[in-house]
Amino acid sequence: MSDISSILPSGSPPDFSSLAEIANVQDCFQCQKCSAGCPVAFAMDYKPNQVIQMVSLGMKDRLLACNTIWICASCYTCSTRCPNEIDIAGVMDWLRRTALKENVPVAEKGVSFFHAAFLDSVRTHGRVHELSMMAHYKMKTRRYFDDMKLGWRMFTRGKLRIFPSNIKRKKEVAGLFTGPGP
Repeated sequence: MSDISSILPSGSPPDFSSLAEIANVQDCFQCQKCSAGCPVAFAMDYKPNQVIQMVSLGMKDRLLACNTIWICASCYTCSTRCPNEIDIAGVMDWLRRTALKENVPVAEKGVSFFHAAFLDSVRTHGRVHELSMMAHYKMKTRRYFDDMKLGWRMFTRGKLRIFPSNIKRKKEVAGLFTGPGP
């Protein structure tokens, strides 16, 4: 697939002005637990707590152009650590989708290719199949041999399966990508 937006779940994200209300970002009292627990905060230009503050201040253009939304691993550590139950990872996802829909140039090109490969793998197999996901990613980036040694070690240790595992209700998972959006 040439465009990541073609594999995103359907439906348009809400207006940015209402994001602050939807995500309850006004409840954030900047305790910074989200940023302290984030495993990739060291690589971000804005920490998760700063992103929430920027959303509440309506700094849309700066947020959509930053690398933070693409570096976010969507591990939900930030959301689970938040004492006010703000869905910070959901905000990051919303920002990524909005950036794509508004054709904002992606700050971290390789990450957007990985994001697309990951979503395509979930849509196709019902869960991530690492080998096909990485093949898709390598085809997009044209960096075929960068991780060859690591990939071989993972394969010989049984960490990369040749065939995807079967799951129940695979069609329901695929339906998440074509069904009615938010």
